Amino acid sequence: MPHTFDLLVIGDANPDIVLGPLDAPLAFGQREQLVDTGLLTLGGSAAIMACGAARLGLKVAFAGRVGDDDAGRFVRTALTARGVDTDALRVDPGLPTPLTVIVTRGDGDRTILTSPGTLAATGPDDVPEALLTSNRHVHAASYFLLPRLADALPELLATARAHGATTSLDTNDDPSGAWAPGRIDATLAVTDFLLPNAQEALALASAAASPDAPGSLVAAGSLEAAAGALAARGPRVVVKNGADGALVHDGRTLLRTPGVPARPLDTVGAGDSFDAGFIAAFLRGLSTAEALEFAAACGALSTRAHGGTTAQPTWGEARTALARNGKNL
Repeated sequence: MPHTFDLLVIGDANPDIVLGPLDAPLAFGQREQLVDTGLLTLGGSAAIMACGAARLGLKVAFAGRVGDDDAGRFVRTALTARGVDTDALRVDPGLPTPLTVIVTRGDGDRTILTSPGTLAATGPDDVPEALLTSNRHVHAASYFLLPRLADALPELLATARAHGATTSLDTNDDPSGAWAPGRIDATLAVTDFLLPNAQEALALASAAASPDAPGSLVAAGSLEAAAGALAARGPRVVVKNGADGALVHDGRTLLRTPGVPARPLDTVGAGDSFDAGFIAAFLRGLSTAEALEFAAACGALSTRAHGGTTAQPTWGEARTALARNGKNL
């Protein structure tokens, strides 16, 4: 069966309000603090990844849920303007569109405040089967923000795989801090690529570590051991580690890249742009090592401007950045 799209992305989409940098603690008591930059832009890990993949030349569809409000219309318009098909972006008549406020600091760290809106209601019915079975690849994001969708992911991803698609997952952070030990295993078993950042990889691996092995490398905070432990549960594990580059572990072999040097203006969404780069490179037939290098370049280039989608690179821009650093794909 011919593929309708290269990539289906399922998950979260919302406006982001990005403020910063704030180099003092958040002040309550009705105090007003000033920052240099404020931006209203498209957010949500899934939405940013979808836009990055479309920017790299993939034909991308998005499935999820927004509210019947101005924020939802903003999301749909922003996705469409960036070349993402939104026919499967459902409108919920009773719940508001999610909204996120991100306060950044000068050292690259940030705090994220999210009003979930439609996130908890998003579920398997928001992913049309005809769309799920007609893609080369299916990517899911924000596992812990979408509990109904998370419970359905094993079946959804298995269906996609049965129709020839490959799959990937970026869990993002878990606001509860529990990291779903045991519950996420069924999803990992049908996931080809797990794409956490370093903190998430350590948390996911530590949550699943045997309680009678407290001296393990995972418990000690070894990123390599965490990636290996997660790879043993099914997927190839691709870990983003900021300025320290990235690594990939397939359960046997560990590969690394130092990444592309960057002077970040804003790191919001860089990990999602990395995800887009890795999947785009994989679908173009690049090797795992080449895909890792390309993804790191996409993540670095996305930090050139404020917001998650503003500076996402084209395929040519990412290749040029790699060539400038002595790497040719």
